[in-house]
Order: sequence, then structure tokens, then C-alpha cells
Amino acid sequence: MIKSARLTAFEILYKIFSDSAYSHIALDMALKTVVEDKAFISALVYGVVERKITLDFFIDKYVKSKLKPKIRLILRIGAYQILFMERVPSGIAIHESVKLARDIKQDYYAGFINAVLHNIDNDRQIPDDLSVKYSVPENLISMWRKQYSEDTVKEFLPCVNGRPPIFAVPNTQYLNADQLLYELKCEGIDGEIIDNTVMLTSTFVPGESIAFHNGLFYIEDLSSYKCAAALKALPGETVLDVCSAPGGKAFTIACAMKNQGRLLCFDLYEHRIKLIDDSAKRLGLDIIETSINDATQYNPNIPKADRVLCDVPCSGFGIIRRKPEIRYKELDSVKKLPELQLNILTVSSSYLKDFGTLIYSTCTLNKKENEKVVDAFLSENSGYLLEREKTFFPSSNSGDGFYYAVIKKDKNERGY
Repeated sequence: MIKSARLTAFEILYKIFSDSAYSHIALDMALKTVVEDKAFISALVYGVVERKITLDFFIDKYVKSKLKPKIRLILRIGAYQILFMERVPSGIAIHESVKLARDIKQDYYAGFINAVLHNIDNDRQIPDDLSVKYSVPENLISMWRKQYSEDTVKEFLPCVNGRPPIFAVPNTQYLNADQLLYELKCEGIDGEIIDNTVMLTSTFVPGESIAFHNGLFYIEDLSSYKCAAALKALPGETVLDVCSAPGGKAFTIACAMKNQGRLLCFDLYEHRIKLIDDSAKRLGLDIIETSINDATQYNPNIPKADRVLCDVPCSGFGIIRRKPEIRYKELDSVKKLPELQLNILTVSSSYLKDFGTLIYSTCTLNKKENEKVVDAFLSENSGYLLEREKTFFPSSNSGDGFYYAVIKKDKNERGY
């Protein structure tokens, strides 16, 4: 018997909520055995995870008793379709939710589920409370308000949900953004040029694109692309990317170097190194040299470099529209990250030649992991100057939340 799309989504979501599985990993694994309705299943899984706070607001409004996890999940799936999937008639959403209860042997709750979802369908009034409206925990919103401003938070919060924009970056060995847009349109893929990249405005599957297969472009978020471009790497230089996988920034750097020089890319795990190798081969970027390395430990075998990119592990609060479960992290769980980040930045700086350039970057919106780490580094290490720093906030036609700082080395104070 073939599972229904909603039952498949239910099973994936149950793993995410009950076993703390990562949404993209659980979804990718499940979709390997699915033939039909992949797009619907994906939308339902990501949507329910993304909108959990909003969905629970409506459920708790009409249910005052404690719910079994499986029943709450069915109600979330039904409520998401009613509130956020315009193409699904509410009657169908309710009927299929009742059927889903029977599919998982919870027939006893069929009438209850029907009644609750009818109440939600008749209500639909999402309050103006920012946490409920955008399904972002209040403590995260509070942190952003304190660190940035009320106006800034209100401006970017509407952009933390929904399908994030996808950017195709031209492999400038072969073509520019205008030429890439033409190649994509010849394949029926629409887009618009933004900052030397092509923002895709139609459905895109990498494996089905001839231009992608031929190495004419790679996918990289726009904020990440701008960070890598800010390194201003030149042909013939030696450049390090200390936490490189999956490699988007490295490809941007290699293109800036016109595939001339040495670009050494490191990561902690072999399977992540393979991601870089496979894409570099497809793109014809043969200056990229990969190897396993622990960025927290100084490695005397790594050569001195003209430029170093230090994109550190972080809380990920800038990419919650790509990985929606990140928003539900407890803030206490990321308290130790700045210490790790400062360590990696300090070790990375030791590879830099005199008068070289280093970029420290994260994909988070948290000043404790961003500006304060850079400030701590500069206060503890003489001979380095902050040239500039930039914070990007999510928007509907731009990149993810992101931070980078460009640091210049004036002289060698470390003696390595």
C-alpha cells in the first residue's frame, strides 16, 4: 500500500519533533523512496516546523487539555494547511486530517480533530504579537531587539518564513551573470540579476540543468557570496578557507583568483571535503586543494597565506528560513560558541602573512558571536586592524542573515 503524502509528512515531522532530527536530513532520507507529491510533502514538513508557534497558538486556543504528541502533530498539519496553504481547500485539509488519525490507529480522536480544525478554520485571525505572527520564540526576538533595534527586527521578521531565494553564481572562468541568465532562460529557468548573481524565480532542480552539469554556475547564498567577494583575492596568491565545506565561498574566491594560485580548503570531516572536491571538479577550479584539518589547533604544515577566510561554526540564527528548527534553540545552548569562535579566529590569524587580509564571518544574527568576538580578538592581539564589518538581514529578494569583518594584519607580532 502506497502511503499518502500527509502520512509521509506526519512520519517525517514526528522524527523531527520527537527525535530532534534535522528537518532537511529527515526529509531528504524519506523522499528517496517517494515518487509523487515530493513538493507538497516538503512544503508541509518545512511549513509545520517553521510555523509551530503560530499553529500551537490556535490549537491551544481551542484545546485546554494536554494532548498526545501524535494528536497535536495531526492538528498542526491540518492547521498549517488551513492557515497557510491557499491551494488546499479547508474542507479537504480537515477531511484528510481525520483520515490521518485513522491511518495511525487513533480513530478515537477523529471527531475531536474535526471539531478543533473547524474552529480554527472559522477563526484564522493571527494576532499582531510578533512571536505568534512570525513563529519566532520571544526570547530570540527579545535578543534581536536589544542588539539591533525594534525597527530593524520588524523589517526583517516578515522574511524569516517561506521559501528562501536561490542564487546561481556564474563561474566567471566561462561567463558572466548576463550570459548565465541567457543560458538558464534557454532551459526554461527564469531569474533576475542581483549583484553579479542570478536570483532564480522559477523552479530549479540542479541535476536537471545542463548549465549546472557543465559547470557554468554554482549555488551560493547572496550574503555568503558578498562575504567571499569582500576578501578580494587576486590571481597568484595563496589563500586559506579554514572551515570551507560545502565550498560556496571557496568557489567565489577561486573565480576571483581566475583559477591561478593556491586555494587551500579545510574541513573537519572527510565526507564534507568530498563535497568541495566534487563541485570543484564540476566547475573546473583546479587551484582548490582540500584536506582535513581541525581549525581549533595550529597546524605548522599549513603555509602562510596572503588572505584567510575564517567562516566559523555558529548558532545559525541568520538562516532560520533555510533550517527552521534552528529558531527553537535555547539561547543558553549557544553560550559557549564565542569561546570556540575566538579560538578559531586566533589560530587562523597565525597563518596570515604580514599586511595580509583576514575575514571572520558567521551566518548568525547575534552580536555575541559577531562583533564581540572580533572586539575580543583585536583587544588580545596587537598588529591587527578592523577595516570594516557588515551585517546582512534577511529580505525577500536578498540573502540570509550574515555577518563578516575584514581584518588587516599590519605586522607579525606572534612569532609563529
